Amino acid sequence: MDVRKIVVVVEEVEAARTALQWALHNLVRYGDLITLLHVFPSLRSRSKTKSRLLRLKGFQLALSFQDTCCNNFPNTKVEIIVTEGDQEGRKISAMVREIGASALVVGLHDHSFLYKLAMAHSDITKSFSCRVLAIRQPPSSSPSRTKTRRTSTLSLDSSTNMDFSQIEIAGLRLPDLPSPKIPYRICPSPSAIIWRSRKSRRK
Repeated sequence: MDVRKIVVVVEEVEAARTALQWALHNLVRYGDLITLLHVFPSLRSRSKTKSRLLRLKGFQLALSFQDTCCNNFPNTKVEIIVTEGDQEGRKISAMVREIGASALVVGLHDHSFLYKLAMAHSDITKSFSCRVLAIRQPPSSSPSRTKTRRTSTLSLDSSTNMDFSQIEIAGLRLPDLPSPKIPYRICPSPSAIIWRSRKSRRK
């Protein structure tokens, strides 16, 4: 069995953690290597202290993602990569190609880099050499917040031409339907009954 390399983008949003949970339960199999990739923004000031703090913060965030992997699947192979780059997805796509990943798992949210990357490139598949799985966070229970989030997401989706697998893991809710009444015949038609009398054979 070939070892697959699955890259999970580490971000400080709930959608990223949801994407990791989805990958662990639906995509990762025994022997696969999970790469937790975090890209922190480049600073214009070139301050080494601030850059070091961002790197440390990103590494700590990636460690919390690693704990999720170890708690769910103790035998899973996990590596962490924390690097500096842009927020438009070019650094992530370059790292995915360098790693030779077979799949990229991303938590899809309103400010996801996938939207920015799709606006820069008409065909997003050329930016990655693997399958991209965008996992959407289930909507909140509040009706007003859910409506606002869906509206903003739809406007972003309609303005870009994206070619990646979008998976929504919202729970399936079935309406409360009354159980159908099945008519039963208490006494069937007499003509449908055939009486057979069996005579006992005497020896």
